Amino acid sequence: MKYVIMGSGGTGASIGGFLANAGHDVTLIARGNHLNAICQHGLILHSDKLGEITLKNIKAMTTDEYISSGEKADVIFVAVKGYSINEIIPFLQKASDTHTIIIPILNIYGTGRYLAEKLPQTNVLEGCIYIVAYISAPGEITQSGDIFRIVYGTRGPSSLKAQLLQIKQDLENSGIKVVLSENIADDTFRKFTFVSPFAAAAAYYDINAGAIQQKGKEQDLFIALTKDCMAIAEAYNIKLPEDIMDINLKIMYAVTPDTTASMQKDLARGHQSEMDGLIFEIVRMARQKNITVPAYEKVASHFGFKIN
Repeated sequence: MKYVIMGSGGTGASIGGFLANAGHDVTLIARGNHLNAICQHGLILHSDKLGEITLKNIKAMTTDEYISSGEKADVIFVAVKGYSINEIIPFLQKASDTHTIIIPILNIYGTGRYLAEKLPQTNVLEGCIYIVAYISAPGEITQSGDIFRIVYGTRGPSSLKAQLLQIKQDLENSGIKVVLSENIADDTFRKFTFVSPFAAAAAYYDINAGAIQQKGKEQDLFIALTKDCMAIAEAYNIKLPEDIMDINLKIMYAVTPDTTASMQKDLARGHQSEMDGLIFEIVRMARQKNITVPAYEKVASHFGFKIN
């Protein structure tokens, strides 16, 4: 299968790098100094799971170069930031056809459903990823820890089962753990209940994971935000594990103490961030169901969201 990775930051390039290292046909879509470095020296992976690897012959190009090639991907992993989704829709339209499977693995809940509405002639799934990875230098990716799991699938049974199983096999033989789900809406929100509270609490107090791992106001806010997510899930009939709070705290304790959320990194650099989708959207979802999410309202108000 021909894999295209749309967005070759820490998450996307880790997927592409692991697949390419196992011999699969991978094209990274990147830009700027990162792309130039990959083209000149290959993709360098500093990986706790694979070790030190340089993929000298991995394919990497811009969106325009891929479109000009005339190729149509079998699978496209979408690993851009949530605020870039609308920008990449024209590329997804031109790089795919009716057989292409598109798997978004963004932090923003509901991205797959949104893309499916914009790309009715393709097969858009939903997905999420559990990984700690980042660009450590142009052309270099650092993947930390033993957690690297992709969850993807459909809302119920699908005629794409054979293709989805092939993707699962390709990922697993590349060293990536996979969950193929038929209840993907629940599974993606389950991840959101960790990513969003972590990003919100860390940004509110400007802290790393280590502060949340200790008892105190920082951890209390993380817990309160998780409870708000649980209230949203109940209001929208999204099924979460009964012990989701314990699960999320265990995940928090498992990450390295110096870990910071991606949204927080963007804010620190003065870049555009995913705050709207990770924080403000929860307040909007609560309003639609006439429920309150006090912790999210507190954080959203802190960052300028108008609470009526």
